[in-house]
Amino acid sequence: MKLVAVFLLMTCAAFTQNPAPPKAPTGPIADANKLVNEGKLGDALAAYQKIAAADPKNWDAHRGMGVVLDLQGKYAEARKHLQQAIDLAPADAKPNAWRTMAMAYAFDRKPKEIERYQKHVFDYRIEKNDLQGAAEIANEAARMLLESGDINGAEKWYRLGHDTILKKSDWADKDKDLWEFRWESAQARIAARRGNKAEAKKHADAGKALIDKGTNPDQAAYVPYVYGYNAFYAADYQRAIDEFSKSNPNDPFNLVMIAQAYDKMGDKAKAKEYYEKVLASNAHNPTNAYARPIAQKKLKS
Repeated sequence: MKLVAVFLLMTCAAFTQNPAPPKAPTGPIADANKLVNEGKLGDALAAYQKIAAADPKNWDAHRGMGVVLDLQGKYAEARKHLQQAIDLAPADAKPNAWRTMAMAYAFDRKPKEIERYQKHVFDYRIEKNDLQGAAEIANEAARMLLESGDINGAEKWYRLGHDTILKKSDWADKDKDLWEFRWESAQARIAARRGNKAEAKKHADAGKALIDKGTNPDQAAYVPYVYGYNAFYAADYQRAIDEFSKSNPNDPFNLVMIAQAYDKMGDKAKAKEYYEKVLASNAHNPTNAYARPIAQKKLKS
């Protein structure tokens, strides 16, 4: 199965959070990005290096090199280029450069640094009075922190996202349901990580009830995602496989959770099959930041 790869930040698999995307690049940068999407990482790196050699102040070229190096597992080297991207980026592009660096630290499981760079972006959006964008950045930070092992930090940022969005005055009913679903789902996963099965189920059920209202049908696939997450951390691995399989089948996070569940059940062949599927994604986003390093490590062992 070939996965659809997305190079530029940021498509979060959890609950379709898409804070203001950067303007799509054109020319040589777009060509290099296409190579990343196609999984031609060596060729992409060479393309970015050529661009940077011709134009040392091209921040997008350094960001591209950082992304490729992250995907290759060369995290420290990646961050050197991403710092150059931050230093070179114009003011209106700084938030995208900061987010890329935060994502790089998610690949390397460094929660303090994730929080540091995501806070820059959050503060920028608050200054612009972009409450929804700020709330989505907070949730994005929380997702990265949770999967980097900082459960308390994740809870803090999910709460910040929820409190921020509540300040909006122009609410449609479907928007209220969506954000309450996100909040219930966050609480479910946090409870699951803390080993509180009853609390996790309560919040998962509350989230499902919000989706069952029918106001956000496009979010229905995330209901089994939450139940699968809860099942995995409750050591109910067969149910985790069944639930994650009902969610987005191309998402690397779902795939790596299925792979790890098979691993826990002792089915190494099926686990390997799913770890290999994870590596078909070349996205630089929260789901792949969690999934890809695990798959790379498992396939090397």
